Amino acid sequence: MASANPRSKANGTQRQPPLPRHGWFASFAQTASRFAGKPATFLTAFGLVVLWGLSGPFFGFSHTWQLVINTTTTIITFLMVFLIQSSQNRDALAVQVKLAELILHMPGAPNRLADAEDMSEKQLDVLHEHYKATARGRARKAGRRKAARG
Repeated sequence: MASANPRSKANGTQRQPPLPRHGWFASFAQTASRFAGKPATFLTAFGLVVLWGLSGPFFGFSHTWQLVINTTTTIITFLMVFLIQSSQNRDALAVQVKLAELILHMPGAPNRLADAEDMSEKQLDVLHEHYKATARGRARKAGRRKAARG
């Protein structure tokens, strides 16, 4: 029998609407970050630096020769910071969304943790201390149980 709600699946869960694809910059940043992290990219960059170093005697180790590598590496580093940060921000947000989904669907889990990334540093510190104390208490309790058995 078909469900009355077209967005419901047979098991009663809600079907999620399709998500829009990310924009051109996010796609570019993700692709560039993946490319930058490959061994072949590192080896290519290393090879270019070696070639640059070997070309030094032909250019008399001039200031212009040094300026070429300094300018090139500075520009590449400057641009890569933004690309990598964009990828890291997106990845971190995806992890937060996945954790929130797990927390919200875990019976007995405190739902206030689902949006922990939006808490102030002081609120996070209080929660951290609470969970450290809880973990220590459980460890002591487990140690007492183990000692009672052994």
